[in-house]
Amino acid sequence: MNVKKFLFTFFIATTSAVLSVFVYTKVFKTQSEVRIISEQQVPITQASLPQSNLQLPDLTAAAAKSVHAVVHVKTLSRGQSYNSGNPLFEYFFGPGSGYQHEPSPVMGAGSGVILTTDGYIVTNNHVINNAEEIEVVMNDKRTFTAELVGADPTSDIALLKIDAEDLPYLSYGNSDALQVGQWVLAVGNPFNLTSTVTAGIVSAKARSINIIANGRQNYGIESFIQTDAAVNPGNSGGALVNQNGDLIGINTAIASQTGSYSGYSFAVPVSIARKVVADLMEYGEVQRALLGVSILDVTKASAEEFGLDMDKLEGVLVGGVSENGGAAKAGVKAGDVILSVDGDKVNSVPELQERVSRHRPGEVVNLIVLRDGGKKTFDVTLRNIRGTTSILTSSSDELTLGATLKELSTNDKRRLGIRYGIQVEELSEGSLKKSGVKKGYIITKANRVSIESVEDFKEVVKDVDEGLFLTGIYPNGRVVYYAVNLQE
Repeated sequence: MNVKKFLFTFFIATTSAVLSVFVYTKVFKTQSEVRIISEQQVPITQASLPQSNLQLPDLTAAAAKSVHAVVHVKTLSRGQSYNSGNPLFEYFFGPGSGYQHEPSPVMGAGSGVILTTDGYIVTNNHVINNAEEIEVVMNDKRTFTAELVGADPTSDIALLKIDAEDLPYLSYGNSDALQVGQWVLAVGNPFNLTSTVTAGIVSAKARSINIIANGRQNYGIESFIQTDAAVNPGNSGGALVNQNGDLIGINTAIASQTGSYSGYSFAVPVSIARKVVADLMEYGEVQRALLGVSILDVTKASAEEFGLDMDKLEGVLVGGVSENGGAAKAGVKAGDVILSVDGDKVNSVPELQERVSRHRPGEVVNLIVLRDGGKKTFDVTLRNIRGTTSILTSSSDELTLGATLKELSTNDKRRLGIRYGIQVEELSEGSLKKSGVKKGYIITKANRVSIESVEDFKEVVKDVDEGLFLTGIYPNGRVVYYAVNLQE
């Protein structure tokens, strides 16, 4: 009974609903209308720069000119051997005694730039430093064994020579004329990818990043050209060229926390490299000329410290002068501000260093100095690291401190129980004799550097200007230490 009642009610409701819809559509019928709502048009343009008459430089000619004159430099080195002995063992049995550990061979790679048709090649000192073998690979895949002509750690420049003729080469450009914002090319062999060319602009000039000073070079010269051309490991020693394809710098370093390119690279300007190369070709040694002053940038703090009354911060401040230096003898004093060198304005330490580094000992430079609010002119005769005006060469007595030195034979080393050292064969007037060194003394270390040859000793002497600490042994087995004053 209940089921029938439910079904009847459901039927009535459904029928009523259908009937209601039908009646509504017939009685209240309306026409449908579609309205188009217009929207205001938004101007649309392509995302491009406005047209201009300016065009990017065509660097293809510069790349073609330079790529064949840049070479791949490969090196083989073994590092330095080390001794397993301890100080007490060396005291009783002589320096250098004990078991000698020979390190494994180490392969290195970098770049170089051909400077002459007969095979002179410039590269970085850190590319070939301590290399036992140097191989040069040309862009046409020819290979040559290279000879090291000479190197200068203070500028990170080295000169190689290969036996070849009619080679392509790069001509020197003018790095002084280089402007910030100018386009440049970096050419080298990053990651062993030969003949790689990258482009960028000059970001800054006369930049110092303390990379050479941190390498313990007391007289390091840093006046880098900073660019944003991509430079990576393997580019060191390669070319930085201008839009004409002229050599304006030697790519040397990058600013990076990862070891790879991060936005800035640094090149030794050709104004420095050219003079270093000329010295190495002519003398086999770099003739470093010194003013005989300690210098610092002019800042608000340094100006206040030295009591300077300056309308604007300019020039380079003289913090001190060497007693026997050229500047002191010319009349330059501490507290002076050097404004120019030979007419070229200098406003930073790197700029001053770069200007002076172009000269050799004995040459004269003209300084304009600010003192007590007025300008003074001084002609300064530049001196070498020994304080004289003479040219230093490998055969110069000044580099052996008045001694005739010879390398020890294998039998002498074995008899004395040492593995390296050089012997004082003769003594004339000089720093060694004044310090008490006697004929026959065997120098095993100088300033803690192991001395295996006369050239090793000269390299140490070249890099110090005040004192030298010698470790050595006499033929009777007596170990003796000497402190040598190089200023006397």
